Amino acid sequence: MRVDKFLKVSRLIKRRTVAKDVSEQGRVLINGREAKPSASVKVGDEITVQFGQKLVTVRVERIADTTRKDEAAGMYTVVKEEPLPREDGFNF
Repeated sequence: MRVDKFLKVSRLIKRRTVAKDVSEQGRVLINGREAKPSASVKVGDEITVQFGQKLVTVRVERIADTTRKDEAAGMYTVVKEEPLPREDGFNF
């Protein structure tokens, strides 16, 4: 499955166009490598997404073309959430 579609179906990002834009901006990594919107995702991959000033890393648990809202969170497990280091050295 494409990473932009996975981000939308899993509801990590609400719209596929936004997921595509985020990927094109270099804010999505798959297993530590920058991912284009068309990059393939499979079970076991780790996806890191930059949301504003934080990084969220999730492990892909399940792939599905469609899912209900209450089942979407079962498609991934959050591995870690961390603030982005600020360039001025202050993190608060």
